Amino acid sequence: MTENILIAIAWPYANAEIHVGNITGSHLSGDIIARYHRLKGNNVAMVSGTDSHGTPVTLRADAEGISPEDVYKRYHAGFLELFQQIGISYDLFTTTHTQNHHKVAQSIFLALKENGYLYPKKSMQWYSPSANRFLPDRYVEGTCYICGEEGARSDQCDSCGNVLEPEKLINPKAKTGDALELRETEHFYIDLTKLEPAVANFLRERSGHIRETVLGESLGKIEAEGLLPRPITRDLDWGIPVPVEGWEHKSLYVWFEAVIGYLSAPIELSQIKSTPDAWLDWWTDPKARQFYFIGKDNIFFHAALWPAELMGAGSQFMKIFADKEEPLTLPYDVPANQFMNLEGKKISGSRNWAVWGRDALTRYDPDALRYYLTVNMPESKDSDWDWEFFVAHNNNELVANWGNLANRVLSFCHKHWEGKIPDVDVSTLREADLNLLSVIEAGFASVGDLLDAVKIRAAINEAMRLATEVNKYLDTSAPWKELKVDKNEAAKSVYTALKAIDSLKVIFAPFLPFTSERLNQIFGYETPLFGKQFIETIEDNLGTHTALRYEGIDKMQWKPSELKAGVAFNKPEPLFKKLDKEIVEEERARLG
Repeated sequence: MTENILIAIAWPYANAEIHVGNITGSHLSGDIIARYHRLKGNNVAMVSGTDSHGTPVTLRADAEGISPEDVYKRYHAGFLELFQQIGISYDLFTTTHTQNHHKVAQSIFLALKENGYLYPKKSMQWYSPSANRFLPDRYVEGTCYICGEEGARSDQCDSCGNVLEPEKLINPKAKTGDALELRETEHFYIDLTKLEPAVANFLRERSGHIRETVLGESLGKIEAEGLLPRPITRDLDWGIPVPVEGWEHKSLYVWFEAVIGYLSAPIELSQIKSTPDAWLDWWTDPKARQFYFIGKDNIFFHAALWPAELMGAGSQFMKIFADKEEPLTLPYDVPANQFMNLEGKKISGSRNWAVWGRDALTRYDPDALRYYLTVNMPESKDSDWDWEFFVAHNNNELVANWGNLANRVLSFCHKHWEGKIPDVDVSTLREADLNLLSVIEAGFASVGDLLDAVKIRAAINEAMRLATEVNKYLDTSAPWKELKVDKNEAAKSVYTALKAIDSLKVIFAPFLPFTSERLNQIFGYETPLFGKQFIETIEDNLGTHTALRYEGIDKMQWKPSELKAGVAFNKPEPLFKKLDKEIVEEERARLG
């Protein structure tokens, strides 16, 4: 039965390039699961976008002397280019700076307000007399008065994760260099204390499939500290206006409105495709499964605060926005990854201690990068990008096992059977042939079950194990030797191996879409495994924005090969490139 699957991926801030840690942390993991579900024939919406608002963008704009809109659009364009090149197949990668997102976010705000979960509160905030403005969150840094960590923001400490009271910050300093003074301001707060029991129960109900690291960071924190009210508005012009009279010069806090993009993006996608109610499949179907792919620094926002927003807005949002009375679907899983480090050190953009996505793609094929980022994915603990290991994994596994298997069998067949699949009578296949095909066929269940549970590293290891089984079979059957004695027997071995490779092509496809698609073409299939990506320009009342789009193949393809004997196929070519060990030192020299 077809399932409705929402793949929601963390929205990158429009203030920095994307590095390999970001890619493996959320974008790649989400893409692999989305591609798997598409191959199963499920109704998939994979969405994200550029987090265009908030102080990270305005700080960058101030530093460069340009507008926040110019900053967001520059980084947004780079994100679209990267995702196309490395094959992150977003059905829609949009931006929070759209009329649609503004409307959805404001509707969530109004629903929470009408349901009694918002209240105004006065507090003290740092103010710059020279700039004649309040300086919210990232504009002011100091020492955390709770854990003592330096570099804490005025509203929150990233080290201990606590919400801070600006006036208690130790040694506060404005990033702009301005003099500071405390002044009273007023903001809307979300009363999370009222929502705490429902959020805690929601997390306990999902304890069977949510990772322990996620439960520890969310449910563990709630049970230890409770959910405290948080401000959801800021004294900032760049953002979504607060939809309350007299609050026109304040904006919705970016932590509150950016996650709403997981709801607004499917709505925008439905509008683009002229199917205005399609978003309801993922947002009102109680059986729909929503997966949120994020890094460990965003666990609490997605596993606790976002469900709180959804539960607090409830059916009131549907009344306001869609004139319906259905409740909103809650997250099914939050498969948050840990961090990827680089050569034993924490990735740092400011020190150029990073492997930048677009830069790496100028020297390496996308599937080579995807493979290493997958086998090294930080699912349960931090991992480390090591250039020596990158070369070793590429050469010893991707090239020597899977790539060599596909190329040598196809090349051997193309040469000795005149570019056709051997025309064998499948009823005469031997026990060893049938055993191998049975093992490969079972791989659709074993790999599929792992992907369904978002155990991605285990899934790709299982896929590579299956490739090894085919290599073992060939070592035993040795069709190149059989050919000299009995071509009919050799034909059975080659046909069996090709049928196994044709199945493995699909099993590897979620991880290695580019080379799997090339194999699909070599075998001569007319239907691609996946659809196409393209950039679309969209206009609304806020102006013009670009979005990455994907149009998929509506066909169930997660199944064993149906390769026909005797049909022609195209001339094969190597799928992967062996890397010279000299690149290790060359790449290390680029760091820093």
